[in-house]
Parts: sequence; C-alpha cells; structure tokens
Amino acid sequence: MSNGQWYPPEWPARIRALASGELTAVTPRRAATVMLLRDGLPDRPAPGPAVHMLRRSASMAFAGGAYAYPGGGVDPRDDDQLVRWAGPAPEDWAVRLGVATVTEAQAVVCAAVRETYEEAGVLLAGPTADTVVSDTTGADWEADREALVDRTLSFADFLDRRGLVLRSDLLGAWARWITPEFEPRRYDTWFFVAALPEGQRTRNASSEADRTVWIRPGDAVAGYDRGELLMMPPTVATLRALLPYGTAAEALEAAASQDLTPVLAQARMEGDALVLSWPGHEEFTKHVPSTETPGASGGDPA
Repeated sequence: MSNGQWYPPEWPARIRALASGELTAVTPRRAATVMLLRDGLPDRPAPGPAVHMLRRSASMAFAGGAYAYPGGGVDPRDDDQLVRWAGPAPEDWAVRLGVATVTEAQAVVCAAVRETYEEAGVLLAGPTADTVVSDTTGADWEADREALVDRTLSFADFLDRRGLVLRSDLLGAWARWITPEFEPRRYDTWFFVAALPEGQRTRNASSEADRTVWIRPGDAVAGYDRGELLMMPPTVATLRALLPYGTAAEALEAAASQDLTPVLAQARMEGDALVLSWPGHEEFTKHVPSTETPGASGGDPA
C-alpha cells in the first residue's frame, strides 16, 4: 500500500513549465504553524505527548483532506506595531529564526500565536509575563477571534484591549519549510512547538477544517505510512522529529537544538524521468516517468 503523501497530479507539468521558463516562481509569503502538544490522552494511558491536528476540508483547492497543524500567513501589521511582549526579545528571535530584521521576527512569532488562537481557540498570552489566560470561551472572546480572522482587529490591538502580553517563551522554533517554486501559492513557513496551557481547550475554530484530533505523533505517522492519513512532507517530517520525546516539556526543551535551515523541494531530470526531492528528507523523493500522469497518493499541508 502506498503511503499518504500528498502529491497533486499537476505538479509534473508545472515543474517542466518552470524549467522551460514558461512559469515564473512567485515570492513565498511568510507564515507560521504550531504543533500544540499535551501529555497523554484521556482514553489512552500510554506515555508520550499528543499533538493537535486539523483535517483540511475535502472541498479545499489546496491539500483538501490533508492533516496539518493550526497556522497561516503573517499579518503585515505585526511588523511595525508595538506588541505587548514577554519572553525572549524579538532581537533574539531574529537570530533564532534566521531573519534579517527584528520586525520580521516579531511578525512571525505573532503569526504563530495569533493563528493558534484563530484556528484552535488556544491563546499563548497572559495578563503578566509569567501567567497564561485559563479560559478563552464566551461571546466576547469569540467576537474578538472573528475580528482577528477577518483582519478588522490587529493582534497588537487585541492584546491591548485584553490587557495581555504575548508569551514568546511558550514557543519553541522547530523547523522551516518553503513551498516549492512551481506552486502557485507559496509560503515560507516556520514550525513551532508549544504546550497546551493549563485550563484551555482546543476546538475546531477554523473554517478550513472539517475535523480536529489529538493524536500521538507515532500513531499519526503510522496512519500516514499505511496510506490512511493524507499529509504533506513538512507535516510528516515534523511528526517523525517528535517521536523521541516522552513529554511536551522534553520537546520544548529540544526545540533550541533543532535545525532551522529552510527545506525547499528540488526538481531535476534524470533521463526521461522527473525527480522531485526534498533535501535531507529522502523518503519524500518522487520519480515520475515522462509518460506518467500521477495522482494524489495521500498527503499533508505545510
């Protein structure tokens, strides 16, 4: 049985068009996604953390049916607005994330926290630098969340309105993947890990997801390997990287040593075959004969 790697049938044609100069690569948009962790599952006492994942609606044009983490693009307003902040300074985050400016680092971290709240209802912020809100339910919270989603409210203004500070110390940068150059919609995405704050609960708050689950990374990977769970390469790779850690705290501690070198797919011709690969991740390599028109064999989004 084939695995669950997401592989759109239009990729070979787009790759050839890029190589011939008929297609121009678009500039990737900055984005962030968060692997939200908690220790254990109520119905399964086996050790090890569980990760929160959502399944993209089958009707979605991009990676429909694929499992992913809460995440999305940067709001440009987060580059230059004064954000109430706790934890490592944006200057430190700029070094860790490998970006040129402090404002860019601030925007990426803000995107990670904001998108987790928008799509999972979990907020990594608190009244003080050493506290976290314990309840984000209620009509007033939902009104603010919806205003963030439609961008009528900036994240800085949301924090000010609530008297909260962003807890950047609750995040750990884990990986960085860039959408291949032949894709029409491209993202430069930073992956983070974070632990579910005490008292908060996840929910399916995303309009793009039809299901959310808490699942152990090992179970998710096994489902992918059997071809039962559709995922994209970045999701599978980051799940496999979580396997050695027995608790959410261990994973967070390990984040500081994770390699943030950007992973970008490469395409080349070997004779008549098209070879698509992700450097450092050989399991995702695809060999496509020139006469073959492949279909999606499974998958997951970045």
